[in-house]
Amino acid sequence: MLKEITTSQNIVKYNGHNFIEEEDDIAVESALTIILDGTEFATMVCTPSELKELVVGFLASEGVIRVYQDIQSIHIDEETGFAYVDLVSKHSIQKDFHSKRFIGSCCGKGRQFYFHNDVKTAKTVMTKLTVTPEQCRELMKQMQENSSHFQQTGGVHNAALCTKDGIVAARTDIGRHNALDKLFGYCMINRIPLKDKIIAFSGRISSEVLLKAAKIGVGIILSKSAPTNLALDLAEELGITAVGFIRANGFNVYTHQERIQGIEYNRSSPSVL
Repeated sequence: MLKEITTSQNIVKYNGHNFIEEEDDIAVESALTIILDGTEFATMVCTPSELKELVVGFLASEGVIRVYQDIQSIHIDEETGFAYVDLVSKHSIQKDFHSKRFIGSCCGKGRQFYFHNDVKTAKTVMTKLTVTPEQCRELMKQMQENSSHFQQTGGVHNAALCTKDGIVAARTDIGRHNALDKLFGYCMINRIPLKDKIIAFSGRISSEVLLKAAKIGVGIILSKSAPTNLALDLAEELGITAVGFIRANGFNVYTHQERIQGIEYNRSSPSVL
């Protein structure tokens, strides 16, 4: 039986004038423990949906697998919150570089081997894909309108895999990294070609988010939020176009501006459009 991803809670809402009793939709948060080749590997807190994709994407992001075929079997027990994974080659993973750990739904310090594994498995992206400003705004709009879970609760992050013409797949999760791992798992399981793909994302573009985009293999990441300086350093190095603060009336292009059509880029000029 699949777990619900939302639950109802009786609340008291203040509308600026009065207090009103009503029922509100709340995002569900669940723990999922990965048992890898019989050994507890990691526990993450997530939205209980698309869990197979989440596990596959997480293992790929951590450098444990390179392709979906590295997995011999995978079984998700949603009732108990365990994912049992056996690998084809028991000696191909880098277990020595991992320890049993807890991955929270937030960010940052959950990944204690951040630079060791993440940077090593990130790829420099080589793509000639370009998009128009109108396509950037439209993809962000589609991503936001596509998430009924966010509209219900306001408590999840959205991520979408897109072509320049529309959304291919969209995932939501209480953890922004989980939403991206679900997309990564979807791509691996379904062998999705990525040279012409874009990621639209609801959260800020942190260094971890940027590295996930590089591992997935997309050359453009769109966000309604801001980037961090380390994310932009990595984007420049890894060949990724980072676009942030996307609104109906504009956006900021931070790196590899050549992929946004209409930019006549001149480093000596403060005006690039």
